[in-house]
Amino acid sequence: MLFSHIADTHLGLKQYDSDEREQDVYDAFNQAIDISIQDHVDFVIFAGDIFENPRPNGNAILQMANALKRLKENKIESFFILGEHDTPNKKGYPVPYTYHNLGFSKYIGEGTPIEYRGIMLVGLDKIRPAQMNQNEKRFLDLDKSVEKFPGHKIVVLHQGITEFFKVAGELQSTDLPKNFTYYAMGHLHDKDIKQFNHLKGPIAYPGSIELTTSEGIKDVKKGFFEVDISGNEAEPKWIELDTRPQFSFDTDYKELTKTIDEIIEKISNLTKKPIIQLIIQGEDIEIDHIQAQITKLSPLTLKCFWKIATKQISDSSVFLDKPNEIEDEILKLSIKALDSEQEANFAINELLPKLSKEQTEQGLEIIIENFEKFKKEEKND
Repeated sequence: MLFSHIADTHLGLKQYDSDEREQDVYDAFNQAIDISIQDHVDFVIFAGDIFENPRPNGNAILQMANALKRLKENKIESFFILGEHDTPNKKGYPVPYTYHNLGFSKYIGEGTPIEYRGIMLVGLDKIRPAQMNQNEKRFLDLDKSVEKFPGHKIVVLHQGITEFFKVAGELQSTDLPKNFTYYAMGHLHDKDIKQFNHLKGPIAYPGSIELTTSEGIKDVKKGFFEVDISGNEAEPKWIELDTRPQFSFDTDYKELTKTIDEIIEKISNLTKKPIIQLIIQGEDIEIDHIQAQITKLSPLTLKCFWKIATKQISDSSVFLDKPNEIEDEILKLSIKALDSEQEANFAINELLPKLSKEQTEQGLEIIIENFEKFKKEEKND
């Protein structure tokens, strides 16, 4: 038996307000569906963040519907959970529920195990850090419910595991239920897979299917896993997708002309126009000269960005040369300022995203929820 494990599709993402970038996401998604059909997988798992936001545009909704329809036409079942991008901030049904109600796909994010063709499947939607302590019992119950099941047992989660990425860690591998033969993860956008002695199967992140805004510009492969569970162990195989190339180059201002020529040679034969970022260091920099050189790249690229990194900044900060790590740097500074990793995680990962989008009501709800939790813990102590 073979299944596809796809995560963080972020349908509807329109990076740089570019129609081409929105289409890039749809193209990568449809490749994953096409390959799954061609390889005759038995089912597909979508591990959260199906859409870029809880109110996706009509095109994104239609792309997902068409994909699920094609899977159904090829007698391929699919299962999904919700990530934070799929969940409305106010009361109401998430858009993906529609596909469940229409019978296009099956929602498994409530933690109730279901049996499908001799395997056991269970999923949990994105768990907020403030709610994490409530899930210790749930994980234990999950373990007990599947312990005696003789076939493969797959759990689907949309969480950060500390051993994969410490800064974004919400759980440790030791927190997870132990009796599953495959841990189908979403949330982290880089592909990774690890096996731990205390778990029966591997923890696998396929990563996002396309580079997203939070990841910055970098040369990285994107794809998904096809997982063979014909034997006693789950065996994931990485399937690479054909995505738009993205490159980041560092150069000294004195070498700018040479670097531009090298970039032109590197990208001139690509089938898709790449996205380029150029980080320039040096002294006595003339902006007009930079712009004149960048003009050579413009016809060959979809987007071309450049920035100046002074020596002082580049020696002490990651803000200019690693834009995908800005959020990590902010979190580190917050931990240092608050002297509490828990409080910093709450402020940066939960509260700030709401307030930055002027979602004050949702921000207030989160504050009240955490305050009630704090009072309860103080009372218990």
